[in-house]
Amino acid sequence: MNIPSELKYTKDHEWIKIDGDIATVGITDFAQGELGDIVYVEVETVGEELEQEEVFGTVEAVKTVSDLFLPLTGEILEFNESLESDPELVNSDPYGKGWMVKFKISDTSQIENLLSADGYKEIIGA
Repeated sequence: MNIPSELKYTKDHEWIKIDGDIATVGITDFAQGELGDIVYVEVETVGEELEQEEVFGTVEAVKTVSDLFLPLTGEILEFNESLESDPELVNSDPYGKGWMVKFKISDTSQIENLLSADGYKEIIGA
């Protein structure tokens, strides 16, 4: 299982890559494996300011629909439009082409509450 050490993680199985005050978010390799084949990703919050752990979208797999939670408070800037036609990118490349949103971080103090790769491994028993 792939859990890149340079990323941060949430207990809800999102990963976050922080670059200054802009962050990229997606779901982890573990999460996509648990969900199975992803058939649809819906994000209708572009342009909205959301609180930490607020739902920013949903991911639909063959057997289930799961909410997506924003790891930090911020404004959703961009949705990965490639997922509209190729939602399976979340399965094949969850940390690369399968990213979901980019957002502007409003409260950097929240970063310290995110999990390291090792902390995330403990949660999933890896």
